[in-house]
Amino acid sequence: MKVACLGAGYFAQFHYDAWRRIDGVDLVGACDRDPSKADATGATAFSDLGAMLDTAKPDILDIITPPSSHAEAIARAVKAGVKAIICQKPFCTSLEEARTSTRLTASAGIPLIIHENFRFQPWYRAAKEVLDQGRIGTPHQLTFRLRTGDGQGPQAYLDRQPYFQTMPRLLVHETGVHWVDTFRYLFGRPTAVYADLRRLNPAISGEDAGHILFDFHGGRRALFDGNRLLDHAAQNQRTTLGEGLFEGTEGTLTLTGDGGLHLRRFGAIDAETVLAPKKWAGFGGDCVFALQKHVVDALQLGTPFENEAADYLFVLEVEAAIYRSAEIKARVEV
Repeated sequence: MKVACLGAGYFAQFHYDAWRRIDGVDLVGACDRDPSKADATGATAFSDLGAMLDTAKPDILDIITPPSSHAEAIARAVKAGVKAIICQKPFCTSLEEARTSTRLTASAGIPLIIHENFRFQPWYRAAKEVLDQGRIGTPHQLTFRLRTGDGQGPQAYLDRQPYFQTMPRLLVHETGVHWVDTFRYLFGRPTAVYADLRRLNPAISGEDAGHILFDFHGGRRALFDGNRLLDHAAQNQRTTLGEGLFEGTEGTLTLTGDGGLHLRRFGAIDAETVLAPKKWAGFGGDCVFALQKHVVDALQLGTPFENEAADYLFVLEVEAAIYRSAEIKARVEV
């Protein structure tokens, strides 16, 4: 299966590495407006998307560029007749643009999968199994404390992703959206949100801290407690980006900063390890590899895709509700 990638920025390195490790995949092109970056990937380099589509004729186009380029890239890939498109998040520049791109691919019968990879992290896959098996009883509460520790002072983010400093919406739009989708994966669709967001570092434009409370059917709730200035206990702060709890009537799962998942039975002191920490390849438990392999497998086997654009639009609707809630300082139904 031939794969071509649009974009060769910081995070793209994880995409290229993962494609090279998936059996049956031929990486046929890398396109970037900076030819040196495209060339550095080791794949056949292009500086124009149309030329890459015409020459390489990929089955899959993997879009790893900022939102402003998404709609045009998707339209050109549809015209070129690719078999599937993967598009990094944040998806397009607005909800309406995302809806337009979704309709375009749907009318052409081309799957459009949003590269929302946190749900593919091994600790969340393992937690989902534990929840579905009823090992913590009836789930009541999910909590995640984002503590990246990279947001302090005037040099915040400049060493890795400097555009973070100028994003008008940062904590939720760029980062917290991962947990909007992950909570949806674990608990189903939220019915309402309440958000209190703030900017703590005056050197940046967007919000970098806040609390978001999610309501779900059956009285279940989830709390996203995000603060990019504070840290958590981990040798690598970017493994999990924070710590989590999954609480039920018969037990509690704890996610630690090393990627370990530990189950404590209700009333007990000690916990058993459900998922042991390990040194994972790639980013975030090798979730980029897991997502990309999922797409290849689904194309080859005809199995359902996770996070197709039509389904992912709901995540963007939740994001809009979160910002609306913070603006009006009230609970907003989704």
